[in-house]
Amino acid sequence: MNSQHYDVIIIGAGIIGISTALKLQQQGKQVLVLDSKGVAAETSSGNAGAFAFADVIPLATPGIMRQAPKWLIDPLGPLSLRPAYALKILPWMLRFWRASWKDKYQAALAAQASLMEFSKAALERQIEAVNGEAMIRREGQLQLYEGQDEFNASLAGWQTRQEHGVVYELLLNPEAIAKIQPGIHPRFTHAAFTPEWKNVVDPKIWTEHLANEFKKLGGKIAIASVHAIDLKEDSVSLKCDSADYEASQIVLAAGAWSKALAQSIGDSLPLDTERGYNTTLPAGAFDLKTHITFSNHGFVVTKAGGGIRVGGAVELGGLSLAPNFKRSEILLNKAAQFLPDLNIENGKQWMGFRPSMPDSLPVISYASQSKRVIYAFGHGHLGLTQSAGTAELVAELIHHQPSSIPLEAYSALRFK
Repeated sequence: MNSQHYDVIIIGAGIIGISTALKLQQQGKQVLVLDSKGVAAETSSGNAGAFAFADVIPLATPGIMRQAPKWLIDPLGPLSLRPAYALKILPWMLRFWRASWKDKYQAALAAQASLMEFSKAALERQIEAVNGEAMIRREGQLQLYEGQDEFNASLAGWQTRQEHGVVYELLLNPEAIAKIQPGIHPRFTHAAFTPEWKNVVDPKIWTEHLANEFKKLGGKIAIASVHAIDLKEDSVSLKCDSADYEASQIVLAAGAWSKALAQSIGDSLPLDTERGYNTTLPAGAFDLKTHITFSNHGFVVTKAGGGIRVGGAVELGGLSLAPNFKRSEILLNKAAQFLPDLNIENGKQWMGFRPSMPDSLPVISYASQSKRVIYAFGHGHLGLTQSAGTAELVAELIHHQPSSIPLEAYSALRFK
């Protein structure tokens, strides 16, 4: 395999890399995917499985830095910073603060909404192409609020979503909530229901399904760690553990691990990680009808395979620090309070690394030094959501075609 020249080599076998590989293989390219561990072996395996097209609002909203300090000092709160990582992430935090200014926020909101609209349509094309409807749950999402004040504070955000095409229904009492999802504690007095929200049955199985479709079309997947990218005039060479690989073009879609390789070819990007935690409970833990979001507590409860997954929150701690599974435990205990019938026994804990840019927008772009290298990373908690759309946009870059949506907002050069 290492002696063969490929049209495209994709670095990374998560949902972004596999979706892109499938799209290019469908278009007649000969594609190889390289990954150090295999298909959906990291972040794409254990996430909430949500296609969150309603989440058009960037994380860096105006005024968020006034709230951030009280979150950051709570090690088990919805947003926390590991002290051992504080200095390393300071440049990222400064860019996050700048992204929350009104001018940057409005531009990021418009770009996020554009990518969401495109990705929503692209997902339907992808589902049809891989005969995947049986793996999709179209059960909506319930976003819950405790009391009138908390609900009122959310209304501006819902108005913003409506302006960008999000369909929702406001629920004004626990009885209305219970008609959609019984068993929620009455402390949650208000909610918004997004009926078009979709989930995948299991994110790992979905990614594996796409990978199998890719291989049926002749695509190849190999286990290899890429250590260096060598740009040549008419090709790109990749230096790996036991072999070198060569292609006309490459796509860097290694999620949180993309930063060092991009930097090695001249692009220093403010990519970091939002470490997310969850616990997956066995079948029968709760009779869940819809995806539930406890937004002011920073976590969700959703179906995962045959079980129930409780997870979320954001921990800023990089790639190297050991997991703090107390975060999983606190989320699970909160869920037990909020859903009194939830059985929290015999759960399996997990942590994943969401690749995050300060402005909540991914990098979908040529590398600055060569159009033979295309970047596709930095989607934060929206990798699954935006995967089909990203695949189509990357394919347009590969073929040097006009882009379906403007790509300037996702450029690798936007922070220079």
